Amino acid sequence: MPRLATLLPTLMCLCPALVLGLTDSQGIDEEARLPYWQVDDSGMSLRLIQRLPDQTRGYFLARKFGASDANTIANSCVFQTVFRNLSSGTEAGPLEYDLREWRVLSDGHEQNLKLREDWAKQWQQQKIPNPAQIAFEWSLLPTWQRYNPGDYNWGMTTFNLHPGSRFDLTMTWRQAGRKKSATIHAIQCAPDIHPENTPGE
Repeated sequence: MPRLATLLPTLMCLCPALVLGLTDSQGIDEEARLPYWQVDDSGMSLRLIQRLPDQTRGYFLARKFGASDANTIANSCVFQTVFRNLSSGTEAGPLEYDLREWRVLSDGHEQNLKLREDWAKQWQQQKIPNPAQIAFEWSLLPTWQRYNPGDYNWGMTTFNLHPGSRFDLTMTWRQAGRKKSATIHAIQCAPDIHPENTPGE
């Protein structure tokens, strides 16, 4: 796969005073064997890892979703997302994020992520069984989270885009009394392909 420098513009911070602490990278996640996009700050790390639609279909079929609903989730551009508070020493402090503040830009159109709360309304209207709804909620990254130094968490994020779409993600977080922001460019949703050896869960 081409290196990040050939695929992505330099990761930019919306606040120039904060850009020096940011680094970005792209590659193949060792465990998932799928592409990832990552941004690291002096006290934060975020990694977005592609999930193939087939992986997501199988995952939610196993959690009692019907084929049509599992397919709806699978075709919503799902990433495994890992968030870490890396602060330590004298700079150690809590980190907070709120996914409601994040913005997705694709084909000139700006939109929000599709969050737990958005899906919950859809599942309630469709009368999805409660056990399936609970399994779905706990599979997604929390909409808001606070991490103490050394804490981390992971979960799925859904960007409500078609398989294969490209988008820019503007993310924000708060740490050490400051609100920070960065934009990762040209992230790609996994295509809807059916490889013979799909990585496991």
